[in-house]
Amino acid sequence: MSRVARLAAEYTGVRPRLVGIAYSIVGTLAEAQDVVSDCWLKLVEADGRDPVLDVEGWAVVAVARRAVDVLRSARVRRERYVGPWLPEPLVDTRSPDPAERVTLDDSVGFALMVVLETLTPAERTTWVLHEVFGMPFPEIAEVVGRSPAAVRQLAVRARAHVTARAPRVDVAGPEHRRVVDAFLGAVRGGDLAALLGLLDPDVVLTSDGGGLLGVARRPVLGADRVGRFLVGVVRKIAAGEHLRPLTVNGGPGFAVLRADGSTRYVCSFTPVGGLVRRVDFVVAPDKLPRAVGPYPPGVTRPDS
Repeated sequence: MSRVARLAAEYTGVRPRLVGIAYSIVGTLAEAQDVVSDCWLKLVEADGRDPVLDVEGWAVVAVARRAVDVLRSARVRRERYVGPWLPEPLVDTRSPDPAERVTLDDSVGFALMVVLETLTPAERTTWVLHEVFGMPFPEIAEVVGRSPAAVRQLAVRARAHVTARAPRVDVAGPEHRRVVDAFLGAVRGGDLAALLGLLDPDVVLTSDGGGLLGVARRPVLGADRVGRFLVGVVRKIAAGEHLRPLTVNGGPGFAVLRADGSTRYVCSFTPVGGLVRRVDFVVAPDKLPRAVGPYPPGVTRPDS
C-alpha cells in the first residue's frame, strides 16, 4: 500500500470527528465538509515534505484552524443575511458515505449551536475544542493564535456566556419523553389549547428562510403567538405532504416532507423543565437534508 493510500485510510477513519469539529465551529455541514476536504490536500502536501506520523493529531489542529478562518469570513456574510440566521440542522440520514457522517456529542444540541453563534470566533473555537472534544489548552493555542494563558481566559468567558444563555436541557427521563410526545401530538393535530399548555410563557420561535418570502423574518415571542404560528404551519401542510418526527442535533424535532420525499422544512424544539422553551424552523433550501433516514427508536410513523 502506498503512503498516500495509508494516509487516506487513516484520514477517512477520523473524518467523522473532523467534520464534527468543523461543523461545531462554522455551523453548516457543507462548509464543514469543504474544510475537511481542503485539509486532506494539505495533509498530502505536508506529508510529502516531512512524514506526518500522527494523522489525527495533525488533522484536528489543521481542520480547527481552517474552520476558524471560514467562520470569520462567514460572520461578515451573515451580517447581511435576510432574517435570522440559524445553524444547519443535523438529522439522521444514515448515509454510508463517510463524507456525510458527523461525530458530535449529543450535548451540542441545536439550541446550544444557536448560543455558540453569539461568541467570538476565538471563544467559540476554544469552547468547542475544550468542552466538547477535550483538547488541551496548549493545542488550542496553536489553533487560535493565542498563548495558553490567553486561551484559558477565552475558555472562562465562553463557559460563562454559554452557561448563562444555553438552556439546561434534561434529555433523560419520562418527563422529557412525555413533553416531546405531547408537543409532537399537539402540533400534528393543530391543537392550540394543548400547545399553550406545553409552551413556556416566554417561548421564542425563530425561522431561517434564507430570504424566502412567506417566512417570519423576526422571532415570534410568547406562548400565544408561537402556538398560533405552529397551528398555522400545520394548516399549510399540502396534500401528499406529512409531518415526520425525528432527531435534530441529538434532540427532538420534526420535518415536513413533500410527496416526492424532499424536505420542506425542519423544526427543532427545546423542552426545559417540562415546557418547550425554544422552537427553531429551518426553511432555507441549502440547509435542508436531501433525504431523511429511518425513524429514531421508539418513534412511530405519523400516519400509522
